[in-house]
Amino acid sequence: MTSTDRRREFGAHLAALRRRSGRSQRQFAAALCAVSGARSITRNEVSRWERGKRVPDVWLPFLAQVLGVPLRDLDRAAACARGDVRATPPRAATSLADLLPNAEALQPMAASRGRRIGATTVEGLAVRVHGLRLADDVLPGGDLIAPAFRELRVATRLYRESSHSERTGRNLLVQIGELAQIAGWIASDAGRGEDADRAYRIGISAARQAGDTVLVAQLAGSLGYHLTNSGREREGLELTRAAVAEAGRHAPAAARALFLDRVAWAYTRAGEAQSALRALGQAHAALDTADGDPAPSWAYWVNREELDVMDARVFTELHRPLRAVPLLRDVLGRYDATRVREMALYRSWLAVALADANEPEQAAEEARRVIEASGDLSSERTAERSRNVLRRLQDFADVPEVREVLADHGHLLLV
Repeated sequence: MTSTDRRREFGAHLAALRRRSGRSQRQFAAALCAVSGARSITRNEVSRWERGKRVPDVWLPFLAQVLGVPLRDLDRAAACARGDVRATPPRAATSLADLLPNAEALQPMAASRGRRIGATTVEGLAVRVHGLRLADDVLPGGDLIAPAFRELRVATRLYRESSHSERTGRNLLVQIGELAQIAGWIASDAGRGEDADRAYRIGISAARQAGDTVLVAQLAGSLGYHLTNSGREREGLELTRAAVAEAGRHAPAAARALFLDRVAWAYTRAGEAQSALRALGQAHAALDTADGDPAPSWAYWVNREELDVMDARVFTELHRPLRAVPLLRDVLGRYDATRVREMALYRSWLAVALADANEPEQAAEEARRVIEASGDLSSERTAERSRNVLRRLQDFADVPEVREVLADHGHLLLV
């Protein structure tokens, strides 16, 4: 890697941290001036750092303070950008075996004396698992987390304490893996990050023991997506990429498209625009594949419309509103209005894209819809997206429509 490439990588990392803090380059520069007492840091200077033109060595302590990250992490990243070989991070792991070593959390009890179960018990669990997925389509995580984790506890206990044939045991492990995935997703939506992490790892263990590599990839990709959205972008990127490799090229088309979409989002959050756009194209190509195995039941929702949503999210995050706005408006025009949470989330991306397109009045209108729809939802995802939209609108505080929204809902930024 050349010195230019190293500086650009550091710049992309810095830009991702800055965007995660919800600040524009101008706001970031102002915050740095405030904490350092200097007046020389401008939006243009921040832009130079993020484009890899300069490494802001003397400003690192203030960067860490404003961004809320450990100074040692920024020091290490800056040292790598300068070409200090001793500071170069170790080679990233490339497989799930490296990233998530076996943690056999679901070994059955030795010489189990529990009741014997058969296919009927597993079929009943499968029905409840799918019912939980369908409930998640219309209910927020806060409403579902208790029943989801109750089902997961019962299912894991059933596996450990019952006796069963090898085939029944494998099928039960598959259902535990699928249940753990939806439980992890629900926990993340409810703002219970540690519970989400734990559920995904239990699911990975179950799917591995069942020998279901595509389900392993689904769980690992879900965990990677969770980490990406929790400020651990590099870990998330490694996991989502490893999930694609684990599933292989012969994975069902819908599953492979889903896994590649997560990679695209992870690249986006890591500030690697070209890699993100390439992954989006690969996701669409995967969904167009006619051959291969049929889609698993958990991929029932993966379709062209959902890929368009991820395209629009990536374009919004990359500040390409001319591509994001038409996609989001088209999707919202066709979307099932009963899925209130998803409608609110997608409108939040539209609001940000409209702000980037210098259409603050329309952005304010969408923001109000997002906040009003989110008010009754026990979903941390929609709450955080509402805060992101409000932070973005602060750049247009002199516009009457925006000023009114900020006056009505600005208190949400204090939560």
